Amino acid sequence: MRTDRILARLEQEPERASSRDVPRMSRTRKALFGSALGCYAAVVLAVFVSDRLILLDWQVMLFRPYKQWPELHAALDYFVVLGQRGPTAVLVAAWLGWRSWRQRTLRPLLALGAALLLLNSTVGAVKYGLGRLGPHYATTVGADEMFAGGDIFPSGHTANAVVTWGILAYLATTPRARRVLSVVAAGFALGVGATTVYLGTHWVSDVLLGWIAGLLVLLALPWCEPAIAAANAWLLDSRDRLKQGRGLAPLPFPIPPLPPVAVSPGASSARAAASPAGAPEPAPAHEPAPPARPAPAREPVPAVTGGRSPAAGRSAEQPRPYHPARPHLTRSERTPVTPTGSRRPQPPAERAPRTAPVAPAGRRGHTSG
Repeated sequence: MRTDRILARLEQEPERASSRDVPRMSRTRKALFGSALGCYAAVVLAVFVSDRLILLDWQVMLFRPYKQWPELHAALDYFVVLGQRGPTAVLVAAWLGWRSWRQRTLRPLLALGAALLLLNSTVGAVKYGLGRLGPHYATTVGADEMFAGGDIFPSGHTANAVVTWGILAYLATTPRARRVLSVVAAGFALGVGATTVYLGTHWVSDVLLGWIAGLLVLLALPWCEPAIAAANAWLLDSRDRLKQGRGLAPLPFPIPPLPPVAVSPGASSARAAASPAGAPEPAPAHEPAPPARPAPAREPVPAVTGGRSPAAGRSAEQPRPYHPARPHLTRSERTPVTPTGSRRPQPPAERAPRTAPVAPAGRRGHTSG
């Protein structure tokens, strides 16, 4: 097998996907969405008020299909993985990532992300809101097992199979590919739903509601297309700008500025009363700060002779002691201090002043009269 032709084909610059391939929210799609929404409400209402759907759930569960056809159990254990969110999302994301690289657009991956976000938010909210128990944890025969702390209604496996495989048909670029992929996605979704009933992990009504929930997500995706297109344009523009070293592109939607904070006179007086006496009050944020005064020149410090400086014994490696910050006052703002009395030391009162010089102690013996 020659790989040079395949690599040459991959290196060609393909054209971007046309905007005509983006599905629109037409009248037919809106009618289908409304019908599916009505069926969704009907199934939920039937579980609460009708005994026929609950009776069907219990009949199928007590029939135990996995015991009637045990030879299918091993194969269906692997087949049901096609409805798990983790493995299917990885497979579909890998395929759509390759398509995004070929078409030079992020729309396939962004559409998959939007579909999974809608699926998790809608199905997850209903699951935990209704709290239905599964067949293996049912406590009362003939009961609907609602609000009992479960998370089984609707079936997440079934809804995930509808969305993850149906997104391939949704993103198809030709009518023929869309028809083929729709049939494949429907087969996977129907098979996964029936497999969960066979294994006894879901009621029949769980699977019915899971099919409808996944279909609602696919029908609602065209409403997300404007946001997907804006995110796609912003990401591609940001990539080009980062290559040129210009930073990220501006966001496609404006961010409103923060409103100014108004300071009431009462708050200013309360802040002034709470501040310590003598501390300067900080200037408000909306007023310009006063110009800084130049620091006065320091006077030279005379050398100390005959004594020891306080910092002489401090080693160079020892850090200086930390003093808390305090306001700096200029010389003109300081309070003058007048010393009391003379600064020169006075001689003792009992000592008389000297009248003649005294010879040094070592030479007293040589001085005679």
